[in-house]
Amino acid sequence: MMVTTNFNLEDCVKEACRQAFKERGHINVLIAGRTGVSKSTLINSIFQGNFATTGQGRPVTKYTEEIKKEGIPISIFDTRGLEMADFASTLGTLREFVRERSNCIHPAQHIHVAWICIAEDSRRVEKAEEDLIKMLVGYQIPVIAVITKARSDNGFRDTVKQLLPLVSNVVRIRAISEKLDEGIVLPPMGLKELVELTMQVIPQGTKRAFVAAQKVDLEQKKSQSHLIVGSAAVSAAGIAAVPIPFAEVVAIVPIQIGMLAGISATFGLSIDRAFLNTVIGSIIIGAGERFAVRNIASNLLKLIPGLGSIAGGAISAVTAATFTTAIGEAYITALAMLFVRQNGQEPSSEEVAEAFKRECSAIK
Repeated sequence: MMVTTNFNLEDCVKEACRQAFKERGHINVLIAGRTGVSKSTLINSIFQGNFATTGQGRPVTKYTEEIKKEGIPISIFDTRGLEMADFASTLGTLREFVRERSNCIHPAQHIHVAWICIAEDSRRVEKAEEDLIKMLVGYQIPVIAVITKARSDNGFRDTVKQLLPLVSNVVRIRAISEKLDEGIVLPPMGLKELVELTMQVIPQGTKRAFVAAQKVDLEQKKSQSHLIVGSAAVSAAGIAAVPIPFAEVVAIVPIQIGMLAGISATFGLSIDRAFLNTVIGSIIIGAGERFAVRNIASNLLKLIPGLGSIAGGAISAVTAATFTTAIGEAYITALAMLFVRQNGQEPSSEEVAEAFKRECSAIK
């Protein structure tokens, strides 16, 4: 096995960005409901970047608009017109769009999940909603019924489950807090449950994109990020075990940069080369230098033929895996702290860099 010692930070950062975006992927969510069910409020409450308000929309059918925002790996297909008298025509147009998407050879073009929104205060399920769900399920699209403006259930959730047996689940949502006339404040509810239920039904290849796009469930972001750290630690250990003295110090740095780029993407940060250069480049180079100092003993052992090279490789592998894990977990801790402090809003690269430096200073 050959290990190169050539290292170019700019090329490494560029490749880390490309790979992080590729592995994160993209998810398409169709959201439908009658006028007044608060779809926009729901979208802004679940997803990063004030998505429904600041995202760029383009029509894909007469009553369906695709909303996207740069840096957030999700397309929302906002469908209106469920209350229209000519809904049959609307449904036909939407069916043609869904069929075209479902027949696409690229899974990234499929509709991966649908949320059908029903206002709790309406206390009824329309035939349009039943027909739409039947059509979507016919194309193997999982559907979740979302009861919006939840204030008083009074059995309505059970009624929806009974009338819409094809849906994967039914969840009651209050997207934002409400203050009643009596001064009673009703806090948001059901948002995290909706994220969890959606994670259960979407394709495996879209989970990282959905986790990155949503902002209400921090544990989902941390869980996906821990997997990235584990994979990077294994890769770093494999590089370090190669019996070539001092080669791994440079070779492991790209793995660590890629790991931090992957975590950044999973947290939904708007990463680019400038971001990685600010937040990751200088820190990882410093970490690499510290890693090199720690590995002097094991690399000297590698110079000894036979047993020395085996022992040196084993020591280097353990150290590389441990140190890579420590860096990754420090970055997760820093990002989690910032997201909690800023209520799910994306921090700046400077804020991330400062928080990460503080966490890295604790690595022994």
